[in-house]
Amino acid sequence: MTTANTLLRTDPSRFLQIAIIFLQVFSVAQVVWWFVDQRNYAIANANHIRTVSNYDVAAAQRLLSLGASRDELATLFPQIETAGEEARLKPAAVAEISDAQSRHVNQYAWESAFFLFVQALAIAVLWRGLSGERQIRAKQDSFLAMVSHQFKTPIASLQLSLETMVKRQLSPERFQQLTQRMLDDLARMQNMVAKILDSARLDRGRVQLNKERLSLAEAVRHVVATLDEQAKREKVAFAVNIPASLEVRADPLAVDGVLRNLIENAMSAMKPMAGGTITITGRLSGSGAELSIADTGIGFEPGQGPKLFEKFFRIDDHGGRDAAGTGLGLFIVRRFMHFENGDVQAHSDGAGRGATFTVTWPAAQES
Repeated sequence: MTTANTLLRTDPSRFLQIAIIFLQVFSVAQVVWWFVDQRNYAIANANHIRTVSNYDVAAAQRLLSLGASRDELATLFPQIETAGEEARLKPAAVAEISDAQSRHVNQYAWESAFFLFVQALAIAVLWRGLSGERQIRAKQDSFLAMVSHQFKTPIASLQLSLETMVKRQLSPERFQQLTQRMLDDLARMQNMVAKILDSARLDRGRVQLNKERLSLAEAVRHVVATLDEQAKREKVAFAVNIPASLEVRADPLAVDGVLRNLIENAMSAMKPMAGGTITITGRLSGSGAELSIADTGIGFEPGQGPKLFEKFFRIDDHGGRDAAGTGLGLFIVRRFMHFENGDVQAHSDGAGRGATFTVTWPAAQES
């Protein structure tokens, strides 16, 4: 009991789900009872009409035996006909009573079914919303814990480096090593902060893109150059094959963000493999400029492709693709490509077989 109470206090959506289940069961029972009651009422009403009609037949039969004319009987009892010396209900009147009973029962059945359907649909939407909220909250909790850890690590490294520099006499080489380590730690924290801010801005649609004519080869060269030192330390090689004439009309910062996040994602995927090769290929595909970034990293299961671009989604929390990241890089890529009227796709033949990310921008028109 204590565990259940604790669970309800820490997860309010669980209480709402229980309340929804109770409401659904109660509503179904109420509607079933109402339908049965109305059905019995319709049957009872039809039987009452039949009883009254039988009284009319008996009265007409009595008048007929006393010498009343058929015209008089037709005026007094329009639903009764005579055959010889016998009075009886017209077949149409009998059918009308049965039809009225069936019509009312069917009406109640349809009304009950429609009410239950609408209620079930509304509850399903609410249930899905609550489940989605729980998933988002779980991802956010995981994200906060991961970010706290990711910030704690470079901060601890910075503190250790500074304490070492303050307390000890260092050789120029050691001083240079510690300085480079601190710069790397600061760059790592700056990168995480930038991704968090970018994801918040893109998620709310608060982005203004200034589209220009850009060379994809030059944009890739710039990003690769900024990541070259890190790539060498991680034993990552680049193979770039992009025609110099391949141009897009896009926002320079958005293109840089897309390329940087995709290449960093590829480098992260190759950390467990102790290095590898990133092949970047560009080509014109119809009216679009297509860029493929293929890595020789850990890959992923083919069914996970679309999920990679979800906010906070990380394939492996214990090492692997974006394991050291925030789970925001590919989300940022997808949002940027959405605002650029482009597309991004992810493909892998399976775990350990590398992955290919393909982005497509509208190609710049010839002037």
